[in-house]
Amino acid sequence: MPEPALTIASLISEPSLQSAVGRWLEGQQRFRLVRCDSSSDPVAELERLRDSCDAVLLQQGELPATAIETLRERGLLLPAVVIGRMGGQVDYHADEVHLPPDQLEQLTYSLDAALSRFLSGGPSRSGNGLGEPADDTMPDRWRLANRLQSRLGLLGVFYKRDPTRFLRNLPEAEAEELVASLERTYRDLLLSYFRDPASANQALESFVNTAFFSDLPVTKTVEIHVNLIDAFAKQLSLEGHKSDFLQDYRLALLDVMAHLCEMYRRSIPPDEPLQGGRQSL
Repeated sequence: MPEPALTIASLISEPSLQSAVGRWLEGQQRFRLVRCDSSSDPVAELERLRDSCDAVLLQQGELPATAIETLRERGLLLPAVVIGRMGGQVDYHADEVHLPPDQLEQLTYSLDAALSRFLSGGPSRSGNGLGEPADDTMPDRWRLANRLQSRLGLLGVFYKRDPTRFLRNLPEAEAEELVASLERTYRDLLLSYFRDPASANQALESFVNTAFFSDLPVTKTVEIHVNLIDAFAKQLSLEGHKSDFLQDYRLALLDVMAHLCEMYRRSIPPDEPLQGGRQSL
């Protein structure tokens, strides 16, 4: 029996970005997109959808600080994907997932990651999403975590990946689009790795989230890294610069592998011992 579609509220105001989001979500059996009135109060919109909304899409920098504070006070913190530049900023709460607008091919995977982070101990457990104790005055009627757990299973979506969305099972054209998008994410990671750790961390999380939920082979991850480093080396050579320092970027690949291993480790059900060999990466 298929799982019910999860309702995703979009608070995106830019028409072109809203249209692009719709392209990747409409027709998906797993998700149902609900467009909110961009001219309305975001707090009022989420209050209206309180009992039916499972996650939210935001445009970077569009949510006023006063609205964020009100949402926290009312317990209206949802799994969230923030679409915008990787800058290390927090727009809504600490467990939000960031995705640049030129990488929307990864949107469904980012939503899975946002739901997983929420159920693994995100803002619903910490009260305000900043690691502080939960506020006992939070409205009892807001039971999103429990509702999601009842629909997705006690352990949430972290290890219940959708095999139909695995890279190897996608149509050829869609698989190529996804890999090209991952290459752009990895390039963002490399470009900011040493000069902007906060931005690099968001790019790393974005890449690892999609790699995990799309079951990207480790060999493909290494291939993406090597190809980008080779491209950088050729460009530096054409410009007459040395490229020896590019070896240092192996640290970025090690970081990606370490984070991927951690995601796979956490994806193992705690009450069920491993049987029949190792889980394939």
